[in-house]
Amino acid sequence: MMRISDTVKHLIIINVIMFVGTIFIGGGELFYEWFAMHFPKNDLFKSWQIFTHMFMHGGANLANLSLSHLLFNMFGLWMFGSPVEQVLGAKRFLFIYLSAGLGAVALQIGYYYFQYLPNYTNLISSGLSAENIKQMLVTNELIAGVTDTQLTQLKNVFPAYNASMVGASGCIMGIMAAFGMMNPNAELMMIFLPIPIKAKFFIPGIILLDLISGISGQSFFSPSNTAHFAHVGGALTGFLIMWYWKKTQFNKNRWN
Repeated sequence: MMRISDTVKHLIIINVIMFVGTIFIGGGELFYEWFAMHFPKNDLFKSWQIFTHMFMHGGANLANLSLSHLLFNMFGLWMFGSPVEQVLGAKRFLFIYLSAGLGAVALQIGYYYFQYLPNYTNLISSGLSAENIKQMLVTNELIAGVTDTQLTQLKNVFPAYNASMVGASGCIMGIMAAFGMMNPNAELMMIFLPIPIKAKFFIPGIILLDLISGISGQSFFSPSNTAHFAHVGGALTGFLIMWYWKKTQFNKNRWN
């Protein structure tokens, strides 16, 4: 059995502590409100959420807590993270892990802004005030006089404004990308598809499915509320870091 590396062990402990805290402090709501990543235009957004959401696996209430989400991510962290840390060392491993989490946030929030900004601008141009728009987004209740066109634009703005992100998936996708570059011929299998596939095909395939899911809105092998662009952003960040390190491994600019 593969030995768990030190940094991976500490990350798993932090994730478990945050999950337990979500259960026992504030009935699931307090931790989610404070530590989940909320859309920056939402009043619930706090700057520290850019980092803290990576260690959250709870829903907005106890009914939405997902133990399977935590277990699946921690299994992936152990499976891919330990061999990556053993080769790269703790500092570089943690750099990829956190950078991938930031890359995940950047791409997913960028996608939300892509949905939000054009429709919000049209709502302002149509004569609605920022205060009225915010009131309807927060309460999910229409004010008098809203036209059908404005209603359509509100429906396009609402999902982005009220979006939130939790989980270590983006970080782990970055570690998976690093693992694939280090071990391209390692054979991997999905639980529901027990056929060995080399990492150099398996991992890009998973990323491609996430990209297709994000664009189409149709999830493959994952819940419908999955932040697919976060997965893509994390994987892309991990790949770019490893590509740069490999390219400059004999160069004075290599990060250590």
